[in-house]
Amino acid sequence: MKLKVPEHILSIKPYVPGKPIEELEREYGISGSIKLASNENPLGPSPMAVKAVEKVLSGLNRYPDGSGRELVIRLSKHLKVSYNNIVLGNGSDEIIEMLTTAFILPGDEVIIPVPSFLMYEISAKSSGAKLLFIPLKSLSIDLDAVAEAITDKTRLIFLCNPNNPTGTVISKKSFDEFIEKVPEHVIVVMDEAYIEFIRDKDCARGMDYIDSNVVTLRTFSKIYGLAGLRIGYGIMSEYIAGILNRIRPPFNASSLAQAGAAAALDDKDFFNKTIRLVHDELDFMYESLDKIGIGFFPTQSNFFLIDVKKSADDVFENMLKIGVIVRSMISYGYPEYIRVSIGLHEENIRFINALEKVLS
Repeated sequence: MKLKVPEHILSIKPYVPGKPIEELEREYGISGSIKLASNENPLGPSPMAVKAVEKVLSGLNRYPDGSGRELVIRLSKHLKVSYNNIVLGNGSDEIIEMLTTAFILPGDEVIIPVPSFLMYEISAKSSGAKLLFIPLKSLSIDLDAVAEAITDKTRLIFLCNPNNPTGTVISKKSFDEFIEKVPEHVIVVMDEAYIEFIRDKDCARGMDYIDSNVVTLRTFSKIYGLAGLRIGYGIMSEYIAGILNRIRPPFNASSLAQAGAAAALDDKDFFNKTIRLVHDELDFMYESLDKIGIGFFPTQSNFFLIDVKKSADDVFENMLKIGVIVRSMISYGYPEYIRVSIGLHEENIRFINALEKVLS
């Protein structure tokens, strides 16, 4: 074919998500497997969200509320910010795409710590940006190196906090020092997809800087268990929100997603149950790995890294053969690390037993 495709588009490597359990079971001829690879909520979706979704099913012939008014009002009360500070997205990924579309011209610079969430790179490249990658320092984002990389051409900086895949966080003190070095022409994007799981009280939070050029991203995919509905949001100054709303597709948040998310905000029991499960099971996993002498890296999220001291791809394959799905970190630059999400207690026991068997 003689289609003309821009070189910056051809240079993009497609995002490779974790495969569904059903597909992996078919490929490997196994059954009864457990998936601890995609940082999903092991408890399932919020029960209140499920009931709310069921109530709106009969209205699927109608377009959703293009403004997402009820959900945005609920969020504004929940977060104690203005209605005008919130932009809804088809997952927080879409907010990332809106930011790069609205603020990037070909040749502008975007700073991304690596490894981190791959969609930053894909969205920035789609807009023709020049990418500056800043390696992590001891698995943490190196804010000093990020600040040193800023130039007159820098437009966006992406910071994942807690960072995926390492689970480390940015302290409030270090972020305060960093933001003082960021010029007014730069937007700092704080992706807080996992912020609800943190135990470190000194963790920086993007919402504390809402009156500046800091954009905070949040999602209903993790703590609320609504990954399948694709609903997220950004919290930002009214000016930046106004710019994004000029390009936001009018029906980007489905009626099911809006109803489910609004109800999930009220489901305090489910929220607290998820937090307890993740924290209790993290402690269980740490203790279990310590007992069998396998190295790991503590996290502030619902996933963590394990040093298997051999090919992570080999460990992934061997774990998969016995029905336990984890994530190899070879593509992230960590050839001997796997990432595992927190599951239910019985799933975590099965994971520990499988890992010990594979590594022995």
